[in-house]
Amino acid sequence: MYLLILLAVSLAVSAVGWKYFIYFFSLGYGFGIAALAVTLLILFHGSVTPATALLLAVMFVFGCRLGGYLLYRERKAAAYRKILYDPANKRKKPLGAVIAVWIFCALLYVGQVSPVAFRLANVSQGVHVSELWAWIGAALMVIGVCLESAADLQKNAAKKVDPKRFVDTGLYRIVRCPNYLGELVIWTGALLSAIGAGLCWWQWLVALLGWLGIVYVMFSGARRLELRQEQTYGSNPAFREYSGKTPILLPLVPLYSLARHKWLQA
Repeated sequence: MYLLILLAVSLAVSAVGWKYFIYFFSLGYGFGIAALAVTLLILFHGSVTPATALLLAVMFVFGCRLGGYLLYRERKAAAYRKILYDPANKRKKPLGAVIAVWIFCALLYVGQVSPVAFRLANVSQGVHVSELWAWIGAALMVIGVCLESAADLQKNAAKKVDPKRFVDTGLYRIVRCPNYLGELVIWTGALLSAIGAGLCWWQWLVALLGWLGIVYVMFSGARRLELRQEQTYGSNPAFREYSGKTPILLPLVPLYSLARHKWLQA
């Protein structure tokens, strides 16, 4: 029953995408995660421990920060508005495709928070759980939010200095998409929080599908960014050198390009 409630909330918030298609993945994502965190707190308030309270708090902060940042960027950044309101993005999509994306996004967001939901549900049913991995997962989520927030701040600061130059300072010296790396850390922390929480096989299946889904989305997003940067900076020798020696997403992993991986096209 609680999963259906979470899905209903996710569908309701992500329905903002009916106003503008890309909102399914942006505003609907950020504020959807925040709404799911609040919903879990309401549903399982009697089963919340200090560790799960921190997990829910981090999800809420993540969602509000991301949604708020995207709103701010939409209103203040001309370059972002150019991408957001590109004629290709404004073309009317087939009704079936819009419905499919809406449902997919809603399911994905529920899948992402499901490890915490399952932990809370199992506690409410009297299942004995270990808090150790909840604390470890929460710590990773805090690190991920800090990493993503710092990356966004550093990019904004660099663009104010030189709007036409690619960003290769701060965290962008480590990977070319540190904000996406932050999200991977966040949702890996959420998945790890399910360890020791008495999950059954189908709960683990849902949790893993949610994690794999957001991993795919982050790699797909990194690929799209790479293609855009190639169009903008591809003729710049400094960018060629930077992109040739800086991993695109994972530190210390010599993966420098995703352009040829068309299966990541979403």
